[in-house]
Parts: sequence; structure tokens; C-alpha cells
Amino acid sequence: MDMKTRRRLNIYALVAFAVCCGLVFAGARQTQSAQQPRPQQKQRDKTKPGDEKQDKTDPGQIKTVTVNVRLPVTVTDKNNRFVVDLKETDFEIAEDKTPQAIVSFQPQSNLPLDLAVLMDTSTSVRPKLKFEKDAALTFLETMLKSSQDRALFATFDSQVELHQDFINRLDLLTQAINEVKAQGGTKMYDAIYSICEEKMMTRTPGRRYAMVVITDGADTESERNLKDAIDIAQRSETTVYVISTESGGFFGAQLGLVDRKEDKDLKRLAEETGGRVFFTADMAELGKSFDGIARELRSQYLIAYEPTNANYDGKYRQVEVKLPKRKDLRTRTKKGYTAVPPRATSAPR
Repeated sequence: MDMKTRRRLNIYALVAFAVCCGLVFAGARQTQSAQQPRPQQKQRDKTKPGDEKQDKTDPGQIKTVTVNVRLPVTVTDKNNRFVVDLKETDFEIAEDKTPQAIVSFQPQSNLPLDLAVLMDTSTSVRPKLKFEKDAALTFLETMLKSSQDRALFATFDSQVELHQDFINRLDLLTQAINEVKAQGGTKMYDAIYSICEEKMMTRTPGRRYAMVVITDGADTESERNLKDAIDIAQRSETTVYVISTESGGFFGAQLGLVDRKEDKDLKRLAEETGGRVFFTADMAELGKSFDGIARELRSQYLIAYEPTNANYDGKYRQVEVKLPKRKDLRTRTKKGYTAVPPRATSAPR
């Protein structure tokens, strides 16, 4: 075989080898591709616009939801002493005059507490701000006895500011309170609304919610009004206690004559949510007011019922708690609530 023929055969052999290698490599890639899962494509909504699942609820009606209504209830005798030894069978509850079955009954003195302290820091409180700070700190020291109790501190003037979120550490609360200064106007209703909406709507089972508002006068700059503040407090199950440091209101309160519109509004805010209003004639009375709130919060009952009317239609419902067998005692709790679904934070306006 001459040199030329041998070279031609070598070229043919190389070509054949290359073709075989190519076929093997292609087969291996096809096999690997078949074995490996394809990357998942982003799933698209295959539902056509006309086929979408729509809420069948009438726009003018809110869906039926089952939610228990919880009532912090204070019971006192004719001498205003707290009564703490009652049983579930002593109580009767009515909603819009319809009897309701109690589903939970707990003496509240040992339940964990979430307490919001809101302090008026408008310009007018500057002369008494130092004493208000000291009294608030003494109050918090009294209330945060259990490691499960928490408090937050917020102020309101021309702005609403949360200085310290819920915490059990008195040192951080002390630092937050000591740093505030007096300035600007008064946005009390905005403060109550925003704190209730953002911090008190969780309704954690086994916890109770209370708010103490320290102010010296009327709201001057809020976008929200008294009705809004009462509504959000009732729906968040927050009992509101108000301490007025405006001395002019004290004597009228002592005589049962609260004549100023500002005093009447504060009284309504507290009573509609199940709390009390304290008019302090002087700074000595402020400490007594805080002490009264502390004793009351440790002397309540927490009663829950499932409303027989499960249609949350945005209407207001009156609540009444009675002690039919104990006519000598008085009960105090929130006077009602607006029936909106628990996920909603704003009532119809």
C-alpha cells in the first residue's frame, strides 16, 4: 500500500471516530436531559376574569364571623369597695337586650396586662410635667409586678409619638418618660385612635388591655373625634382611664357637676369604654388617681360571650352586665361596640 492510500485511510478512520463520538455525546445529553427535571415555570393564574371566585357577600353586608366579645367588668359595693369573690352564675349578659351565654369567666387580677400610658405634652402642661412624670413612673412600678405584664409610653402634643413600645423593663420606660418635653397643641383623640389601632387590636387570648390618658384639657388639633376614640377603644377591648390635671374640673366632679364640655367629654370617653375619669385638684391627687387605677385593674373579672347575632353589619350594639341576685352591687364595663369584622380597623364613617 502506497503512502497516499495509507493517508487517505487514516483520514477516513478519523472521520468515522469523530462521528461515533458525536453520536455518543448527543445520546448522553439527551438521556441526561430526560432524567433531569425541567425548571418550574412561574405559575400563571389560569382563571379567566369571568371565572374568578368572587365574594358572594352583598356589598352592603359584612360576612358572618364568629368572634367572642370580652368584657373587663368591675364590681363595687355601695361604699365603692371592689368585690372580687363573685362566681360566673352571679352574672347575666345582654346584647341589645338579648340574653347571651357566657363562654369564659376569669377573675382578672392575675391575667397578664398590656398597659398603654399616653401623656399630654402640649405647651400648657409645662409647669406640672415633672410631677406627672414622677407619678407615671410610680404607677408603672406598681403595675409591672409580673414578668408577663407590659407597658408602652406615648405622648401627644401637635404630634403623636410612641417613645417606648410594649416592654416589661422599667428602666427603658423611665428613660423614655424622662426625655419628653412640653410643646405644641393637643392631639389626644388621634393618639388614642392610633395606639388602639396599631397596638391594642391583637386580642391575644388571656391578656387584658388598658389605657391611661393624662391630660390637662381639651383636644385642639386631632383629625379624629371623641366618637372615633370611643369606637376604636371599644372594638380593641381597651378600657380607658383618664386623669385630668385641669384643677377647675375637680370641684365640679366632687359635687357631681361636671359642667365644662371638656370634662363631660373626658367622662364619656372613660365611661363608654368601662373605665373612670379622675379630676385632680392638685398634684397630690394625681398619685391617688394612679393608685385607684392600679387597684381597679387588679380587681376585675374578664367575661366573654359569643354573640347570638353573628352578622357583623357595622351597627352599634349595646352591652349590659347584670347581677340579678346581688342588687346591692354595681357593675361597670364598656357600654357597647360597633359590630365590624375583627380584621377591620376602621369603622364605617
